[in-house]
Amino acid sequence: MKTIGKPISRLDGTWKVTGSAHYAADVVRPGLTHAVIVGATIPAGEIISIDTKTAEAGAGVIKVLTYQNVPKLAGPLDSPPAGQKMMPLQSPVVTFEGEPVAVVIAETLEEATEAAKHVRVDYRAAPFVTDYLQRRDQAIEVAGFFPNDTKVGDVAAALAMADRSVTEIYRTSDRHHNAMEPAASVAEWRNGELFLTTATQGVQGNRAVLAQLFAVEPKRIHVNVDFVGGGFGCKGWLWPHQALCAVAAREVGRPVKLVLQRSQDFTSHGYQPATEQTVSLGAKSDGTLTAVRHGSLNPTSIKDDYMETCATASRPLYATPNIESSSRAVRVNRNVPTPMRAPHEGPGLVGIEIAMDELAYALNLDPLELRLRNYAEKDPTDGRPFSAKRLRECYTEGARRFGWSRRTMAPGSMKEGNDLIGWGMATAIMQTFRQPAKARASIDTDGLVTIEGSTQEIGTGSVTIAIQIAAEVLNLPVERVQLKWGNTDLPDAPMTAGSTTTLSFGSAVHDAASKLRDKLKTLAGSEELAPEAYGEWVRRSGATSLVVDGEWAPGGDSDAIGQPKTKALNSYGAVFVEVRIDRDLLIPRVVRGVGVYNAGRIINPKTAHSQMIGGFTWGIGQALLEHTPMDHRLGRYLSKNFAGALVPVNADVPALDVSFVEEPDFESSVLGARGIGELGATAVGPAIANAVFHATGKRVRELPIRPEMLL
Repeated sequence: MKTIGKPISRLDGTWKVTGSAHYAADVVRPGLTHAVIVGATIPAGEIISIDTKTAEAGAGVIKVLTYQNVPKLAGPLDSPPAGQKMMPLQSPVVTFEGEPVAVVIAETLEEATEAAKHVRVDYRAAPFVTDYLQRRDQAIEVAGFFPNDTKVGDVAAALAMADRSVTEIYRTSDRHHNAMEPAASVAEWRNGELFLTTATQGVQGNRAVLAQLFAVEPKRIHVNVDFVGGGFGCKGWLWPHQALCAVAAREVGRPVKLVLQRSQDFTSHGYQPATEQTVSLGAKSDGTLTAVRHGSLNPTSIKDDYMETCATASRPLYATPNIESSSRAVRVNRNVPTPMRAPHEGPGLVGIEIAMDELAYALNLDPLELRLRNYAEKDPTDGRPFSAKRLRECYTEGARRFGWSRRTMAPGSMKEGNDLIGWGMATAIMQTFRQPAKARASIDTDGLVTIEGSTQEIGTGSVTIAIQIAAEVLNLPVERVQLKWGNTDLPDAPMTAGSTTTLSFGSAVHDAASKLRDKLKTLAGSEELAPEAYGEWVRRSGATSLVVDGEWAPGGDSDAIGQPKTKALNSYGAVFVEVRIDRDLLIPRVVRGVGVYNAGRIINPKTAHSQMIGGFTWGIGQALLEHTPMDHRLGRYLSKNFAGALVPVNADVPALDVSFVEEPDFESSVLGARGIGELGATAVGPAIANAVFHATGKRVRELPIRPEMLL
């Protein structure tokens, strides 16, 4: 029975729209108490005194925790999977506004919230800097997921000899994840063991950090999550609010619920940092690239490291013998950044893809033609062949669907009424992350199959896809397969991030289901076994169920993110957009978008389509709306709410045409699939910026694009 490749509706959809899906904040325990975090009101300094007497006298207040009465916790922690190396309330030092300085625990949320207002903290303020561009001269190297620097050939010489060259600075803005569900946790200690239900993208990583933090064996930590109401990276690591919830529960000896306020979502976990990128391109007069140089700068925190390695987008993208890249960070008084949907390539493509558009105009060459003339057949940085690449077909099909051939080259040449019309395009690319995973498969005497694994359902449809994979291997309808997920007591699965779930956990599910099928065939003594007879063969075996364990891992030569030494694994796409800009209002509106992607085998076209639409929407936000402004005089985010931090709504998103050029990639996984969740959020921002230039003739090199930039 074929289920892989079918557009099956998400099996968790009914639970979510009927309200039967439970999230962390929905959890109720006998004797439950509530905790509220009190955040620092200064960005740098030291606590002189904390007066908690009035708060402690409040109705229903059980305890107020500060650095003065919280037991010492282990540190430095492994980061990642810890969001930061040291947890708060361990010293009087403050390094960013909003950093936790107290936790109030009370019988009700209302009582805890009211008491938190009465915690009085006196500070000795210290000098601070929150604008990373003020400290360019203090840029440093910090460890990231990728090498900070790469160099192939002689870029300086190639740029000097180029017929045409472009050197410009491009910037992206600070952005917050703004998930629909604020982070929430419920912690309870029983007989020295911690039971934590929390909104997380990685139960196993959370367990590892908590075990380190409390100096207990990992088996004494139990982390659970049923559903996550949006994460996009901010719920990937173990953050202070989760640790403080567990500390509070241990201190009061009762279950504690801690739900972040919306404003605390801006400072209690990471965000996507702004970037400043300097890109230089050199080319011959026929458009052949001779050099690419891509450098980037981003803020990180005073105490913790995060690198947004923007040049990961440029290193494998275009064929040229001379490529140089570098990434640096600047320490400022802010909370530490963290990956956000399409990290690295998402911001990095803004630099390289706007620069490619600028080079196309310097050469008087169609922007798509420039990319086709520099199509890379192997990774130009390290020479590895690509595992499977059909980006050329993405360009061709995307251009056809969009009608790119009707585009006139001159900026401002396409108009209708009072609207200036702009058509822009950009290339999408995303490295393929792969992680080891395990899964368990069992079948009972009724023939019902259960798949188990500690993966997470964060809204991407992974529950449905895992069931589809098992159903196809066992030749069963999806109704005969169920999945248990989201608990550390289940077989190890990686964090749901980096577009890893389908190819990593899905491959482990495939292995477990295949072993279960083979075990049934052995029992039956036949290669031909009818699915309706599965339960009968279990009964004949004398067991109540058959259980097998499956696993999958990248090859032994793979690096930390799962990239092999012999092949370059990437997903690709081509994005085309049309913007219209009223001459008087100067507000860009995306009215049409086409994205064609190559991401290996598509397991479920319906959920995949939904992912790409969602990613495209993120790109519209990056280009036109999303920016978390900061008041650098006060050292705090200006609007820690949805009134000042804008995200796209339905009216901002037109009908989008997204599709796939399929090609199974069995170098990436046994399923032939690669990740797609983040691919759709790349290339849209620069494509919109390029369309705005085509409409107006004004080159904007900073996102988001605001009307005043077009005056």
